[in-house]
Amino acid sequence: MAGAAHCSLQAKRLLLDPKFEGYKLSLEPLACYQLGLDAAVAEVKLRDDQYTLDHMRAFGMYNYLHLDSWYRDNVYYVDQFGRVMNLSVTLDTALQKPREVFRLPADLTAYDNRLCASIHFSSSTWVTLSDGTGRLYLVKSGKRGNSASEKWEIVFNEELGSPFIVAHSVSFVKSDVHSVAVLLLRVEKDELDTKGSGFHITLEWITIAETSKEGDHRYEIIKRRVLQGKSVPHYAAVEPSGDGLMIVSYKPFKFIQDEDDELEENDDAKATSEKKDPLYYWQQAEDDVTITVHLPQGMTKDDIKVRFAPDNICVTLKDQPPLMEGKLYASVDHESCTWIIRENKSLEISLIKKSEGPRWPELIVGDTRGEFIMDSSQCSEIAESLMHLTSEVMNPNPEKENPPCNAQELEECDAFLEDGASLCRFDGDTLKVTHVINLGSNQYLFSVIVDPREMPCFCLRHDVDALLWQPHSDQPENMWEHIATFNALGYVQASKQDKKFMACAPDYSYAALCECLRRVFIYRQPTPLSTVLYNRKEGRQVGQVAKQLVATLEANDPILGFQATSERLFVLTTKTLFLIKVNSGN
Repeated sequence: MAGAAHCSLQAKRLLLDPKFEGYKLSLEPLACYQLGLDAAVAEVKLRDDQYTLDHMRAFGMYNYLHLDSWYRDNVYYVDQFGRVMNLSVTLDTALQKPREVFRLPADLTAYDNRLCASIHFSSSTWVTLSDGTGRLYLVKSGKRGNSASEKWEIVFNEELGSPFIVAHSVSFVKSDVHSVAVLLLRVEKDELDTKGSGFHITLEWITIAETSKEGDHRYEIIKRRVLQGKSVPHYAAVEPSGDGLMIVSYKPFKFIQDEDDELEENDDAKATSEKKDPLYYWQQAEDDVTITVHLPQGMTKDDIKVRFAPDNICVTLKDQPPLMEGKLYASVDHESCTWIIRENKSLEISLIKKSEGPRWPELIVGDTRGEFIMDSSQCSEIAESLMHLTSEVMNPNPEKENPPCNAQELEECDAFLEDGASLCRFDGDTLKVTHVINLGSNQYLFSVIVDPREMPCFCLRHDVDALLWQPHSDQPENMWEHIATFNALGYVQASKQDKKFMACAPDYSYAALCECLRRVFIYRQPTPLSTVLYNRKEGRQVGQVAKQLVATLEANDPILGFQATSERLFVLTTKTLFLIKVNSGN
């Protein structure tokens, strides 16, 4: 990550509500509809050899219900017979039974070490599927959600090694060639890892493209790249153009390259790790800067050329390329600048600052070949200026107006282990990280597709709130945009110890989470009131209120899938699909 640009997430203040008072528990009834399934969901329980936290996150907490964001209120799941079942909702009171749209060719019951079947909707007419045995299917579906036009047809079908799940996929056209990029997630045994869990995570990035040979049109794999890491990514998505990849993970990922590339990379790493002696040393006082350059043997004053300008400097030795050249950090009085050769055969250059006082953080803008030397008096001066920030006594005066630290303890629900997560953007051509964000204490919560033509959004905890971020791979200056805020959701979700899935409406009207069994919590964002409401304590009128609603499902089976649309929540258990009407169509 040496060459990566270190970025930060910029929250929009207009989307934050510092005066948010909390959620009011609402007892209004929620319309809840349920559909019995003809066959149970094809749940795959973890085996004895899948015992790590990564196995649990990748496969044990898998969301078996798939929302088709290209078509409104359209969900899919795979049942135990390998059938892909679809429910498309237009009217809650006239629900149809889930219908079969596709059947996986493989007999899933014949495989002992398979994973759960996975689906991803690459575009409005393309779907990628895995049956959990290591086989990938690329399917042309037609317009989905409509029985007349929906016809799933396999155009690519290939065994790709050990079992995997499809993490993400995109369909794009480049140079008039249709391609589909797919991300495959595996948790694999690592024989070399003797101190850790004994497993590593691989993300295989596959590009499948349409090829034409002698008039025969078919889809083939044209590129395979593999990333490896030590923790299951919270978020992994290919850019809509297929040119890059974004990953949010606790531990970093890196590409596993061919042997020739690895040797070249090792040589580069070796070259950079060998620390070179600085080309020059420099010191500064309030009014001047002194530069010292060691001269090669036999060098005379006639071999040295030093050119001063108000904002630039250039030092050349005996017809060689410039030793030092570039823009100075600040302006100098170039007519008063001098240089001499010392007895120890070193060149000493004196620059007179135009503005006395301010310290220069660097000599030549962007030049890292020099080394700054600070004398003892400057060190003690800086230490004295920072003395007020430290104390030998723990919180010496907590009654002070501005205490030196927050004396209020964190609550148990505020603590989480993964405070080292990062967001990285990888380039598909160079296979290197181009942008990195250290997420620090911004805990990852969930992802959601707001616009299917864009990358999935991800939601992070910022203080007590939950902020939704939309990646824009085609906007380098605004690559991650803050598009919505769910007030206090970061704090609220942390107190739900049994939560399994989180989701939000694509129109940001509500967020929801479910526990492993039965209970669903809905957090409607503040909406204007139709009646007058007063805050008795403060004696003021309240213009809008945020509501918390709780739904309890009539089922004892564990919740296996959870998806949200702007109007309703879909909750999948082993044998039942529930629909909870959250918002009216208006």
